[in-house]
Amino acid sequence: MSQPFTYIHPNAKIAANVSIDSFTSIHDNVEIGENTWIGSNVTIMEGARIGKNCKIFPGAVISAIPQDLKFNGEDTLAIIGDHTVIRECATINRGTSSSGKTEIGSHCLIMAYSHVAHDCTIGHHCIFSNNSTLAGHITIGNYVVLAGLTAIQQFCNIGDFAFISGGSLVRKDIPPYVKVARDPLIFTGVNSIGMERNGVSKNQIEQIQKIYKILFKSKYNISQAIEVIKSEIEPTEERGIILQFIEKSKHGIVRGYDQKS
Repeated sequence: MSQPFTYIHPNAKIAANVSIDSFTSIHDNVEIGENTWIGSNVTIMEGARIGKNCKIFPGAVISAIPQDLKFNGEDTLAIIGDHTVIRECATINRGTSSSGKTEIGSHCLIMAYSHVAHDCTIGHHCIFSNNSTLAGHITIGNYVVLAGLTAIQQFCNIGDFAFISGGSLVRKDIPPYVKVARDPLIFTGVNSIGMERNGVSKNQIEQIQKIYKILFKSKYNISQAIEVIKSEIEPTEERGIILQFIEKSKHGIVRGYDQKS
């Protein structure tokens, strides 16, 4: 159902029970899932794929072309999963030929004035607080929280359950399950509260704490700490996720306080 003064391109695919408020524009090659609400003064441009039961608040711009001078008009997408909320004036750019898409998972909350640039991949159940800014080609896992005014450098990776404090400038990869803060950014602990709220067991959290104690609060550098973890910590899914993340990091990971290089 659309209100007066909306523009909907005749080729846009709008599912049942979608509500579209006044002064919103929906361009060609757009798909919107059922029961989604689109507020007033929203612009949804070519290549948008919006899931079911989403809420898009006034002023948001979805699937604008990338702010990348290498972009040459190729057909790409901006994909938003089910039950995701995009608040006022957030901007989400579509992908480039590098990956073909920008993608945000389901059950996410992208707060006001946040920006997600081209070719980013964001998991499920993430919260980006006001004015969070992602440069291009960033990968973010599930259950990640960015506090307000967080800015992340291009090509960085953020692991599952990471919590990044407000006003942070992220130049390194952030491993799974951790909290980071201060300037320059450092490890400040394990995100036990975030994990507990989402069903991670006490035993799993205790093992994760042991791993990060070796990584960030010991006399070892990162390479040495990895070998100690492999020899002293029982193999589990969480141990494997952490070690794989660190070993695949191209930027290097955030450091602990007074840690060796």
